[in-house]
Order: sequence, then C-alpha cells, then structure tokens
Amino acid sequence: MGCVGAVVAAVLLSFVHAPAPARAQPQAVLDHVEPKSDRWAEVFVRSPAMGRVMQLDVLHPAPGAAPHPTLYLLDGDGATDQEAQSTWTRKSDIVRFFADKPVNVVMSVGGPGSFYTDWLRDDPKLGHNMWETFLTKELPPVLDKLLGGNGMNAIAGESMGAQAAATLTFRHPELYRAMAAYSGCLISDKLDQATVRSAVSIKGGDPDNMWGPRTDPEWAAHDPSRHIDELRGKQIYISTASGVPGQADFTYDPTADYPEDTFNSIVLETLAHDCTTEFDADLRAHGVAATVRYTDFGTHSWPYWQAALHDSWPILAKGLGL
Repeated sequence: MGCVGAVVAAVLLSFVHAPAPARAQPQAVLDHVEPKSDRWAEVFVRSPAMGRVMQLDVLHPAPGAAPHPTLYLLDGDGATDQEAQSTWTRKSDIVRFFADKPVNVVMSVGGPGSFYTDWLRDDPKLGHNMWETFLTKELPPVLDKLLGGNGMNAIAGESMGAQAAATLTFRHPELYRAMAAYSGCLISDKLDQATVRSAVSIKGGDPDNMWGPRTDPEWAAHDPSRHIDELRGKQIYISTASGVPGQADFTYDPTADYPEDTFNSIVLETLAHDCTTEFDADLRAHGVAATVRYTDFGTHSWPYWQAALHDSWPILAKGLGL
C-alpha cells in the first residue's frame, strides 16, 4: 500500500472507532396547567427522571408582573400520593400568607418516605424515585419559563422535607441562596440515621434502596452535618420546638394533622430538637451563620410549622433579594 493509501486507510479506521456523539439527556416539559384561582395553579410537568407526570402546587404573583424569585417548599412524611394537592395548601394558611408577596412558591405533591432524593434502586413499595434530579435539574428551567422566574431560588421544608431542603442546598449551592428547615433531622450518625430510616420504613419502603446499608458512603454524601462549609454564605433558618405540648395541641385534631396522635408528635419533635441542637453546634463550630429558633412548647405538627414558615420568611426573602 502506498503512502496515500495508508493515510486514507488510517482516516477511515478513525471514523470506524470514533465514539458516537453523546445523546442529549431528555428534558422535562410542561404537560398542562389547571388554575385554581388567579394566584394559585396546579402545574403538571412530564419528568424523564421520575418517569411520570409530576404535579406541583404553585402560588404566583399577579400575571404580567416583573420576573420574581422562587421558593421551593417540600412536604414531610405526612405527604401522600393519594392527595391531589400539597399538604402545605391543605394544612396551613400558605395561600393567604403569600397572597401579597412578590415570589413564586412551588410546592411538591406526594413523595411520602422519599426524602426527595435520588434512590439507588427502585423500591417495591415506594417505586421509582429520582426527586433530586427532578427538583434541581429538570424543574427550574420549566418553571422559570412558565412563571417568569429570575433565577434566584430558596428552598424550605418540614420534617422529612427539612432534611431534604438542607441536603439539596449543600449539594446544589449554585441553585439555592437561602434554606429553611422546620423540625428536621439534619445529621445522620447512628441514632439519627435510625430516625431517617424509620421515616422511610413507616411508609413501607426499604431505606437500603434509598442510600444503601448503614455503612454505605451515600449516607455521608447526604448528611448536611458533614458538609457544613457548603452552606457558608447562605441565608439559613432552622427551627424546632421542645416536644412539650403547647396551646395548639389542646385542640389537636387527629383527622387533620400528622402524625395521627399527640404522643407520636411529642416523640418526633423531641428527636428533631436533639438533632437541631447537635446541628446548631456544628454550625457554630464551623463559624457558619444561621438563625436557629428554639421554642419552649410545641410538637411535630402543622400549627408550629405554619408559625415557623411565617417566622422564617424575612430570612428567606433576604436570600431572594426581596
């Protein structure tokens, strides 16, 4: 073979073995919108990561207003896939509270026991969960386009959603400027990992399918207390009550609140208090500024989370540039 033939053969061979161009990942798309009022809509987004159409409750300022920041608000373990709206809209005054505020509020619907994370494996009971990918990669561009978002975001949550809000913040520091966690457990040492695992198990899921067995590195990878420095510079609000029943508990309604009895709400808030105390100490040790609220009375229930949301709003608003 002559020199020219050898060169041609080499070029052809390079085409044969050249890697195929990477395929673009499928993008989430808006499926449809169902208005509930002039400021509240149910938004349905088709998510490739989740493999289904996801529902969200969305509060938004008046149509035609200038671009606004967005607050993502996560549910707790009391969320249910059987309900047609966020627990925040069913059990708090959130619609009224945000009616005059220049911010988009995006609330998850469903996801009990999921911790709003990407699971290692599908679960026989809780199914296919890739919440982190959905919430942080797929959803923001869809909603910014739909709602006229300005790209400034904050995230908050109660109970299970509190842990998720803190975790998503340190794992995606470029996305969230502020974070609020109400009655959450933001650490995963042996005792507190048991709390997280129990929250999954009580919904019928296997926590090993989420982040693996107890010694799996995925637990540390989702532990806010091991990633304190990634929270530096954020507007942070954390709250917990003592677990001692307060005024709101004297009219406790087991048909309206989660958990289903006052005893469990005492136990869960006591655990959240212990977790918060430890996480507060970690923040102080690392010199990371945060607003941490301890209340003398209160259980793991909605009247106290509603109050915490109200109290945290100035912190979240500051992070959102409001």
